[in-house]
Amino acid sequence: MDFSDVVRFHGHACPGLALGFRAAQAALGALGRKRSADEELVAIVENNSCAVDAIQVMLGCTFGKGNLIFRDYGKQVYTVLQRPSAEAVRLAVIWEAPPERPEEKAAWEKYAAGSRDPDIVRVVHARKGAKVQAVLAADEEALFRISSMMVALPEPARIYPSLRCGRCGEKVMAPRAREREGQVLCIPCAEESS
Repeated sequence: MDFSDVVRFHGHACPGLALGFRAAQAALGALGRKRSADEELVAIVENNSCAVDAIQVMLGCTFGKGNLIFRDYGKQVYTVLQRPSAEAVRLAVIWEAPPERPEEKAAWEKYAAGSRDPDIVRVVHARKGAKVQAVLAADEEALFRISSMMVALPEPARIYPSLRCGRCGEKVMAPRAREREGQVLCIPCAEESS
């Protein structure tokens, strides 16, 4: 797989996607692996940025298979482990983008405030494109602090029975159901009745 595969999945090229692409490449290299065919690799991601889309595509890790675990720490950190050995690699992003020129900084501020003036968009997209190219060309050591480790294996994906919520009637997986006053409820309905 190459960067165009992750761009196709994500919808556009951006620096975050490039960092995720490079993180996945580095993890595969460190573990001596190829993309996960099923659940052999597990990715633990500590943010919900564009990078995670690249992790999914490159590593074959998804929420549906239970081998993509989200820990909402807001950190640019990705841990990839392999089953059954529990050998893992942790990648923490250390890369710093080249400093912005005053024109780029001003354009970004206007763009972030909602301006879609063609001149502003041109500057912002050029800056993003330059950052993408810088990430793709950088040495791994300039992008990540990489640590090898052994970790506790997360449980493999499980299939749970679905129960009907006694209030809204929608299905909820059994371990997420709550009981209130003798009634099985989904989490939103249980929180409403509290």
